[in-house]
Amino acid sequence: MPESPSPGQNSDDLPINQQPPEGDALDPSSQDPVSQSVDPPTTLFRMLACVGPGLIVAGSIVGSGELIATTKTGAEAGFSLLWLILLGCVIKVFAQIEFGRYAITSGKTTLQALDEVPGPRLAGRGNWLVWYWVLMWLASISQLGGIVGGVGQALAISAPITQAGQEYNVTADDIHMRRYEEYRSQVVRDGGAESTAVIEPVESVDAELMDATKDVVETEASRWSEYNAKHGVDSDGNPSVPHDAAIWAAIVAVLTSLVLVWGRYGLIQSLSTILVASFTLLTVFNLFLLQGQPEFSVRWSEFWSGLMPSLPERTAGINPIGTALATFGIIGVGAAELVVYPYWCLEKGYGKFTGVNDGSPAWRERAAGWMRVMHIDAWGSMIVYTFATIAFYLLGAAVLHRLGLNPEKNDMVRTLAVMFRPVFSEWAAMVFLFGAFAVLYSTFFVANASHARTFSDALRVVGLIAEDEVTRERWIRILSGVFPILCLVIFLAFQAPAQLVLLSGVAQGIMLPMLAGAALFFRYKRVTEGLTPGRWWDLMLWLSAAAMLVTGVWTVVDKFLN
Repeated sequence: MPESPSPGQNSDDLPINQQPPEGDALDPSSQDPVSQSVDPPTTLFRMLACVGPGLIVAGSIVGSGELIATTKTGAEAGFSLLWLILLGCVIKVFAQIEFGRYAITSGKTTLQALDEVPGPRLAGRGNWLVWYWVLMWLASISQLGGIVGGVGQALAISAPITQAGQEYNVTADDIHMRRYEEYRSQVVRDGGAESTAVIEPVESVDAELMDATKDVVETEASRWSEYNAKHGVDSDGNPSVPHDAAIWAAIVAVLTSLVLVWGRYGLIQSLSTILVASFTLLTVFNLFLLQGQPEFSVRWSEFWSGLMPSLPERTAGINPIGTALATFGIIGVGAAELVVYPYWCLEKGYGKFTGVNDGSPAWRERAAGWMRVMHIDAWGSMIVYTFATIAFYLLGAAVLHRLGLNPEKNDMVRTLAVMFRPVFSEWAAMVFLFGAFAVLYSTFFVANASHARTFSDALRVVGLIAEDEVTRERWIRILSGVFPILCLVIFLAFQAPAQLVLLSGVAQGIMLPMLAGAALFFRYKRVTEGLTPGRWWDLMLWLSAAAMLVTGVWTVVDKFLN
């Protein structure tokens, strides 16, 4: 890795591929403003060469939130909640940047900053925000259990290990194909491409719709009966699921544990960027070509209606609003990403290169420059994951909703693969499984790296380990090895990936108002003189906080009071 720039050197003079020193999340007291500070880049091209934290966060976002939760929302609600998904991607960036601003100007990590927010606290053991973060972390690590399960499902479908796994694939694939073909036939019967026919999910078919879907339902029941006769059923009477996904999940978890123990910032940024970029482009390409399939194309009237705020009705066994609220908590920069983003900014070097605040005009100029870089980083990554999010939602609404398919449990990945069937035909499974592995593994990889950093920091904030950076770095390595295995254990205990992801969405949705309040606290109580944002920014920050508050309250009401 290239050496750090010399004191006072402008980063415009550095090579394009220059990476800042590793482990930059330093305590301000240990920084030497003379030896650590670096003048920020002044041209857009050089600024773009210094981005990175947002790309890592995007690698975590485009996976559980976009591929699973967003698509599931589209499958349940159709186009009606597109406005909420778009709002969820954009509105939280203002709070994200406020967290990043305080990290750059103070050199403090997120949990150290949150510990300064007024409110109840345990003396020397952190305040209320830190302890709620611990509760949210429990849900987030459960989410990663769902993610590693999704990776295992993708690999089990493409490369089954056992004979039972092969037969399960054949049966489930046949059922999905029959539902796909039945829909296309039904569109023709009901008036062609402009028909809005929808095949209801098996679990929500009522008496009036039974005749229209009788053949599909009877055929699916017959195929599963054949499989059950040979392989048995579980305690709930559902088909016995082969162990292929669990075996693959174990292999992935162990390999990830080894890589994270030895991997550093550069590896995490490069891998997450490649994986996310590849599948995002593939998904947008698939959506574009889908417009050539009349029965699955997204009509302008549907797209426009989705941008108009409205709420879908609850149907038998399905609550689109509940799914959407959980999705809002994790799409874009969810609560977990809001917390972790400053860690990557510090590790990239933004805070270190700014130097210690000595009150000088030179320091304010450096800080303003590196905050401009951070702005480009945050908004640039927002564009990337917003494109991916909208594409996933539209695919879920245009294909899965119309087919009456809902991605969940052991067939989550197989159901999601149907979104690629209209364009890629018999190649759909192969194309999607590559993409699913890319984004799901990217999320699993990046999120575990992030959890290792935040949790080790939490240990010192609550006084369980020493506060020095050497101790924290040692715990980062330990937890990098432990957390992927913990995720595997969670998946093996609760093999319902979509539900585990949505559980995290609920926990993060509840924390969003807390983080909104913290962002406002940093803006008005921790802002540095000379770096005060303008009125337009303050207005958008308040709107962001209001949206996060509404989401949190709505989540509590929907999940706990209804």
